[in-house]
Amino acid sequence: MQRIGVIGGTFDPIHYGHLAAAEEARVRMNLERVLFVVAGVPPHKLEEEVTPVEHRLAIVSLAIASNPHFEISRVDVDRPGPSYTVDTISILQKQWGQETEVYFIMGLDSLVELPTWHHPQRLIQLCRLLAVKRPGFETDMAELEASLPGISSRVEIIDMPEVDISSSDLQQRVRDGLPIKYQVPEEVERYIMEHGLYRRSSGTAT
Repeated sequence: MQRIGVIGGTFDPIHYGHLAAAEEARVRMNLERVLFVVAGVPPHKLEEEVTPVEHRLAIVSLAIASNPHFEISRVDVDRPGPSYTVDTISILQKQWGQETEVYFIMGLDSLVELPTWHHPQRLIQLCRLLAVKRPGFETDMAELEASLPGISSRVEIIDMPEVDISSSDLQQRVRDGLPIKYQVPEEVERYIMEHGLYRRSSGTAT
């Protein structure tokens, strides 16, 4: 049975924290590859302006190009409606078949909020969860188990080198004229500057 990792997000922009988490999960869990799923319509950001998806697809492609185990997916871009994770995993599982075990990579902060997600009980039936530790976040597994029975056997907590970077902070740094070098791959930094992303207060492209 093949083991494939999936990491989803708005990636606005993608940064070294995302890449480090994906690689740590890949190596620790012996995943054959990791799929980066770019959200078309992020359900938790319906009231926010988000950088046009073609820009986000471009910077993710640039960021992962040097890793032969990383791939990009348009599964959430090429379908209508909000990009709910449970729907994404269901589509991918059908494409790959029952001979594939799917591992969804997420931050520990997202794991804490999992009970509020769209159909979380079905999600943990469809895939295993790899929760990567993030600075300042802890989780009470007993409390989580009470909200989502069975989750304890479906989640693995992964340690990784501490990389405290956030996409929203990077957007603000660009608006403030501060450097983002060494926080994102050089190709991503160059693309952001060349296309004038995050210059407006809304965080969208100019």
